[in-house]
Amino acid sequence: MNFKSSLKLQKRLHQLIPGGCHTYAKGDDQFPEFMPPILEKGKGSHVWDLDGNKYIEYGGGLRSVILGHAFPPIINAVQKQLRLGSNFIRPAKIEYDCAEEFLQMIEMADMVKFCKDGSDATSAAVKLARAVTGRDIIAICSSHPFFSVEDWFIGTTPVSSGIPKVIKELTVKFEYNNINSVKEILKKYSNQIAGFILEPEKNDPPKNNFLHQLKEICHQNGALFILDEMITGLRWHNGGAQKLYNIKPDLSTFGKALGNGFSVSALAGKKEFMELGGLQHSKKRVFLLSTTHGAENHCLAAAIANIKFFKENPVIESLNQRGEKLALLIQKSVRELKLEKNFLIIGKPSCLVYATLNEKMENSQAFRTLLLQELIKRGILATSLVISFSHTEKDIDITAEAFHEALFIYKKALNEGIEKFLIGRPVKPVWRAYN
Repeated sequence: MNFKSSLKLQKRLHQLIPGGCHTYAKGDDQFPEFMPPILEKGKGSHVWDLDGNKYIEYGGGLRSVILGHAFPPIINAVQKQLRLGSNFIRPAKIEYDCAEEFLQMIEMADMVKFCKDGSDATSAAVKLARAVTGRDIIAICSSHPFFSVEDWFIGTTPVSSGIPKVIKELTVKFEYNNINSVKEILKKYSNQIAGFILEPEKNDPPKNNFLHQLKEICHQNGALFILDEMITGLRWHNGGAQKLYNIKPDLSTFGKALGNGFSVSALAGKKEFMELGGLQHSKKRVFLLSTTHGAENHCLAAAIANIKFFKENPVIESLNQRGEKLALLIQKSVRELKLEKNFLIIGKPSCLVYATLNEKMENSQAFRTLLLQELIKRGILATSLVISFSHTEKDIDITAEAFHEALFIYKKALNEGIEKFLIGRPVKPVWRAYN
């Protein structure tokens, strides 16, 4: 493959934009050194880069493009709304329409407030929990990698430069599926924790009724129970993972797949808490969410069209079916190549990821890079195996064949040394203190 145009623009991007892009997970350090495709367009499950290379793409828009790129029902709804205007000095009727559609879908919630990204929504949930309880400390699940770009979360990561120590001390951690870790921090910070925030599920499902146990303990200790459904919302169930597991959170957050790539997220929850951010109460006011572009009309139109498509079509069933087929085909290659200890597929069929391990069975960025390198050569852009509704049976078969060939090289690298096969430096984890 030729990457001449991408490599040329890559240098210019770094001169104008810190990191060369606006989202760290899309950075050059996440891809093979000499294969940094800069994308120009997408259609369905495919994307094209500046050099005309075509790829089957997985995890589109960091899991936000759930139906497919330029998906006609969404694009048509957005174009129709754009002709009517996108932002006004007063609320537009579409704000009510979108809230109504959303709350019919996410039936565990009473009220909703829209914003632009996940960080806005989760940070608003944290603020509301603190306002409701009069407490400062937030407990986050250490098993889940990302909650917000705001200080209350980034202060817990290795990239915490610029965040005051006093802010860092206000966030503590518990472990998923470990109720004893919850009890330990409640004992250590008695009557100090405002809320517990976690994803309903990441790679492993809840065990021993963990979510329900956690909610009960939260309420016993006067804390709010918050579910971050940025990923699970519209991938696990139309009503979110909260519906799948039949658990009503005090607050929950949605985004990513909500607008099929358009910028819309949501904070939802019980009326008794949400209305504190409104005007029809006599309690102390909470400045909950107020952004200039929080209710851009065309983005809400995308969300409405997206929700309606989910209601009328078996989207999640399709994601699970095709994801399961992809996993089975790749696992077949893994067994044939005897790589069971060095390459793992993890997660639900609708949201699969993989782990790359070296000859010592240790997580390896070098082997991840090698796999990405060999997949890109074969027209597959797959930092994960997160599928979209537009992925076809043919896409799955082509991907599985590409993985088989890439894993064959992976096997040779395990036996002969990766330095013989890897071109350039390994990719790096986003969470690191130095470049």
